[in-house]
Amino acid sequence: MKEFELKYGCNPNQKPSKIFMENGADLPIEILNGRPGFINFLDAFNSWQLVKELKEALGMPAVTSFKHVSPTSAAVGIKLSDTLKKAYFVDDIDGLDDSPLACAYARARGTDRMCSFGDWVALSDVCDVTTATMIKREVSDGIIAPGYEPEALEILKSKRKGTYNIVKIDPDYIPAPVEHKQVFGITFEQGRNNFEINRELLKNIVTENKELPESAVRDLIISLITLKYTQSNSVCYAYDGQAIGVGAGQQSRIHCTRLAGTKADTWFLRQHEKVLNLPFRPDIGRPDRDNIIDGYINKNEEDVCADGIWQKYFTEQPSPLTKAEIDEYLAGKNDVALGSDAFFPFFDNIERAHRSGVKYIAEPGGSIRDDAVIECCDKYGMVMAFTGMRLFHH
Repeated sequence: MKEFELKYGCNPNQKPSKIFMENGADLPIEILNGRPGFINFLDAFNSWQLVKELKEALGMPAVTSFKHVSPTSAAVGIKLSDTLKKAYFVDDIDGLDDSPLACAYARARGTDRMCSFGDWVALSDVCDVTTATMIKREVSDGIIAPGYEPEALEILKSKRKGTYNIVKIDPDYIPAPVEHKQVFGITFEQGRNNFEINRELLKNIVTENKELPESAVRDLIISLITLKYTQSNSVCYAYDGQAIGVGAGQQSRIHCTRLAGTKADTWFLRQHEKVLNLPFRPDIGRPDRDNIIDGYINKNEEDVCADGIWQKYFTEQPSPLTKAEIDEYLAGKNDVALGSDAFFPFFDNIERAHRSGVKYIAEPGGSIRDDAVIECCDKYGMVMAFTGMRLFHH
């Protein structure tokens, strides 16, 4: 296939629209089902790069969930605890522990379920039946993978009344070393960001505490590779083999750190006993449960425990999750890893990260206030590595 005509570009008024290879070669993809759109393909190609790099860096199957050209999470194929399975609504999936790819999907899709609503999925490996079974029951726009087991493909084709977008990509495809884009009719050219993120990048530890266990190395690599494909400015918290809070596209770094930290806190609190045992009415589906749980934890648009409101969602009135309970629960969460796509200009980022259990940090370094940032890390016994490499993505 030389080119594929799209219904429209980013918005319905942006026509004509298509994807094609500038050199006239065949596209490195097959569209097995559906008709992906402009933004679908932006998500597909960015998300595929992320999982491909994660698999190469860590040697484990990797999955990411994308929305609006940034990952909501990314994860590798580590088995889930029973608590995490329940929090992710996958405790009923037979054979989950037997499929590392399915475990990676459960983690990536379950981390930030509100942001993943209507997502694009990327798999590093051939899609198996267990993974396809979980994808089928979630609200999702499409998937990209290097291949699909025959039964898995049929399961996915039945999704969205047969219109689910399924893309197969050539895993051996290597793009040209120089890339171009147009803005306002002006062509930009730059070398592709082929910078390799691996363990060697974390050797320059600048804090007094220099103990960096393998689990932290893994999580920092996940965080940094996730940031490589996240709209900047961006900060990513990672824990237990997955990104648990992504703050994307903020103009201020502290706002990135706050946003991602709040998401990380919510991720932990979804595993709180009171949240796991909320008495939902049986007619409340998973997407609605996600919104209600977020309201229960963060007390956003409405008080879901209040008289006259709780009856819409629960079989009995739940007791609120109090600030004291939240503080006590989060105080016991430590060993979180944090990556930043550029240096921290002020130590306030470290203070906020500490509140969300961060112990390990990777950032480029190079700020005139590096000393103050390092001093704040030392105050909390954190380990911080300067990578020397910025990871902006636009």
